Amino acid sequence: MGKASRRKKEAQGKTKVAPAPHMARPFAGLPGEADWVAAYEILPAATATLTLRADAVPEGAPETVTLATVLPMAWPALKRDDGSILVASQSGSTSGDPSRDLAQALLTAIEGEPGAPITRLPRATAETPRLQDLLDTDADFDVTVHEGFDFWLDGQEVTGEAAESLERANESVVPTTPITSAPATYWCRIGERTYIRHVLPDDEDAATTALARLHAKGESHLGEDRRLLGAFRAGGLLVPVWEVPADSEAADHEDAVADFAGRYATALAATEDLTPDERRARNGLLSRQVTLR
Repeated sequence: MGKASRRKKEAQGKTKVAPAPHMARPFAGLPGEADWVAAYEILPAATATLTLRADAVPEGAPETVTLATVLPMAWPALKRDDGSILVASQSGSTSGDPSRDLAQALLTAIEGEPGAPITRLPRATAETPRLQDLLDTDADFDVTVHEGFDFWLDGQEVTGEAAESLERANESVVPTTPITSAPATYWCRIGERTYIRHVLPDDEDAATTALARLHAKGESHLGEDRRLLGAFRAGGLLVPVWEVPADSEAADHEDAVADFAGRYATALAATEDLTPDERRARNGLLSRQVTLR
C-alpha cells in the first residue's frame, strides 16, 4: 500500500472533532453576565470568586477558583503551590467561544502540577465544556476592582520575569472604580480624560433601540457636562461610553448614573414604533459602534 493510501486510510479511521461554535453572547446564562463581559473586555485589574460544581469537575478539584483579569506573563491560568487556582479572563479567545476557552483553562489548571503556571492551552472544541457547565450558577458573581496587580502575590514570592511583569503591569494599569448605583458601571481615567462605561445587560438590539429613544429626546447624557460619546459592542452586549469632567471622581456620578438607569429602563420597556427622529438617532449610534474582539 502506498503512503498516500495509508494516510487516507488513517485519516478515515480518526473521528473528527468539530470546532467550538461561535457564541454571540458567550456569558449568557451566568449570573452577572454584564460583569463577566466587563471582566473579559474592559477591567484592567479585577478578581472574582467562582464556585465549581462538584459533579462537573475532576475529582480533587478545589471548591472555588479565582477569576483574574490578567496573570503574570499573560498566563491563561496558574496553579499555586497550595493548589489554589487562578484563571485569567483576558488571556484571549481562540475558539470563538470565550466561555469554552476559559473552561479549558480551568480544567487544564485543575489537572496541572501545583506551583506551575499554565502557559499554553489545548484548543477548545465543541466537546469542551463551557463555564455554564462547570460553575454553580446559583452563586453570585461579585467583582472586586484593584488598584494594581499585587493580588498576584497573595503571600507568594515572585522573582525574575514574573516580578518584572508585575512591575510593568502596575505601571500601566488604568485607574478604574465601580459606580454602585447601576450594575456593571465603571469610572476610569485614561491619560488626561475621564470616562464612564456601562455594560447594559439586555439584548443588544433592544438596548440600542432604548438608547436611541433617549438620544432623540436629549436624555442619553448623564448631565450637561457628561456627554454620551457613543457605544461599543462586547460579548454580545452594548456598552455606552460617556466622557465626564477630567477631575471628577466616581462618587461624583452616582446620582446621574442612577437617573440614567431609570430613564433607560423606561425606554427599554417602550413598545411603540420608533419615530423618525428616533430612527435617525439609532442609525447614528450604529454607524459609530465598534465591536471588541
